[in-house]
Amino acid sequence: MSEMKYTKDHEWMKIEGDVAVIGITDYAQNALGDLVFVELPKLGKQVKKGEHFAVVESVKTAAEVYTPVSGEVVAINDNLSGDPELLKKSIDEGWIAKIKITDPAETAGLMDKTAYDAFLKTVS
Repeated sequence: MSEMKYTKDHEWMKIEGDVAVIGITDYAQNALGDLVFVELPKLGKQVKKGEHFAVVESVKTAAEVYTPVSGEVVAINDNLSGDPELLKKSIDEGWIAKIKITDPAETAGLMDKTAYDAFLKTVS
């Protein structure tokens, strides 16, 4: 069974066992507009919770994507290189990277869908 979590930086994370599948939320996608490029992390890269590990570029701006958990990048979505707009598709197609979680306790401070929706009401 997978569990969805969200960050205040507008990343979503689907937890599948000890792996986190990470992408950006609809809110972030809409704020960015038309996507033109995604800089993916390197396979095997060690990441720490809260550090940026990818960059999404649009016709408007570039936005860093922050990892909600620490761990090792075990998969990247190479399909984004040819079609950055895939980020706006389903989470099955629009994920950025998969990270093997090293500290499951780090997920405790993340929001569920209800909390994230409430948080969005506070964002202007």
